[in-house]
Amino acid sequence: MTEGSPDTSLVDERLVQALSASVINTIDDVIKLMEDFDNILPSNDGLKWFNLLYLRVTQAVQRHPPAEGWENPRFLERLAVIFAGLYFTAIASWKREEKSVASAWAPLFKARHSRNIMRVQFAIAGMNAHINHDLAIALVQTSEGEGIVPRGGSPEHRDFEKVNTILEVVAEEVKQFLATGVVEEIDQDLGQLDDVIALWSVRKARETAWTNGEILWQLRRIPVLSDAFLKNLDRLVGLSTRGLLIPVG
Repeated sequence: MTEGSPDTSLVDERLVQALSASVINTIDDVIKLMEDFDNILPSNDGLKWFNLLYLRVTQAVQRHPPAEGWENPRFLERLAVIFAGLYFTAIASWKREEKSVASAWAPLFKARHSRNIMRVQFAIAGMNAHINHDLAIALVQTSEGEGIVPRGGSPEHRDFEKVNTILEVVAEEVKQFLATGVVEEIDQDLGQLDDVIALWSVRKARETAWTNGEILWQLRRIPVLSDAFLKNLDRLVGLSTRGLLIPVG
């Protein structure tokens, strides 16, 4: 722990307090809570850099909709809110009992104070856990709530792909920002860092998550199969998240 930085347990307590005090119904509510998290998390906490990346891409979607607009903005907002809620739930689960957090998220929470992991790695690892594990779940929950069948080529899927385009640009900008330094602190090992950056794509992750959401939708009324699918997905995403957090210094 860096000298002068808040105690980890105190930081986590403040995160949970901010979450408990929030009512999350809109994307604006999501952004406000992420901004609160950004103010709470110290710079030596890897969770800060995932939260920052997530905040920036969420702001971009909110502020810069496509010129032609969204086909189903209600669905898109509900998906964003439910999706973010799974991130917030992961934080609360980790604070409550480490064993209760999804395997997809566990490597990030366990490694968040490592000094040998770069900020961009934390950011990508968090997006990997959140998108590859949580987005399929959020898609099914949103579709059920809105009475919509998730399928390729639908208005909802076309909106989803428009979001992919926005996120792809912003995520790359933030990744480069984190990779080349923040507030006078420069990461030096750019060779290894380039490999980490090239390893992961927000568009590919979201495309895979949509496919997994369609599969999970078909399995949703067969608990033994849906549970097995989610358990295997959680395990595989946990392995890939761990791989993104290999120390490079």
